[in-house]
Amino acid sequence: MSRYSLEQFVQDTAQKDQNQGVFELESRYMLEVNLRGRVWTKTGSMVAYQGGVKFRREGAFEHGFWRWFKRSFTGEGTNLTKAEGVGRVYLADSGKVISILGLQGEAVCVNGNDLLAFEDSIAWDIRMMRRMGAMMAGGLFNVRLEGQGMVAVTSHGQPLTLRVRPGKPVVTDPNATVAWSGHLEPQLKTDIQLRTLVGRGSGEAFQLHFEGEGFVVVQPYEEQGPQAHGRR
Repeated sequence: MSRYSLEQFVQDTAQKDQNQGVFELESRYMLEVNLRGRVWTKTGSMVAYQGGVKFRREGAFEHGFWRWFKRSFTGEGTNLTKAEGVGRVYLADSGKVISILGLQGEAVCVNGNDLLAFEDSIAWDIRMMRRMGAMMAGGLFNVRLEGQGMVAVTSHGQPLTLRVRPGKPVVTDPNATVAWSGHLEPQLKTDIQLRTLVGRGSGEAFQLHFEGEGFVVVQPYEEQGPQAHGRR
């Protein structure tokens, strides 16, 4: 059989069962959700599905007035869609690399634009970074997730995880920061000298300062804010 035959193409790109659980990576850029019940997904991330699955956008007050208020106040763009039923759902986000985090009672904070999906068993809430306001185009808010279950996050390129240790803080560009340990509280720092040299538009003039014990995940790309999606 020819290396480039149609049959070979179908065989090479066909869906494969990895038996990894509810979330499986079909590739670095495609997430398969083995759905039996409900999961929450980033609106616009569904690219295909099989089986009896229904999609519904998150209601304005579905998670309470206070969470709706915080979402409206932050102006965050990570609208959620719930997928319910039995079947397979395939998710992707603009060709970004997907990583699966299996939480076992831990908590993690994720930049809202980098959150792809999470199981219904995960408790979550919107967290606002103090003093961020309208300073930056991205990274203005984050979503804190905690409990037992899987979370899928995305990054532009291969993510890098940096350890935060006592006396050894980590400083990151907010627009390149993907996620961090749930118990860490990043502080916004302003580099006055750098801000003076390169102007207010530079992300490097504003930095996130992490101290304590934990980790921070960064990507080789500066996020420019949430993208608009018109799909389910």
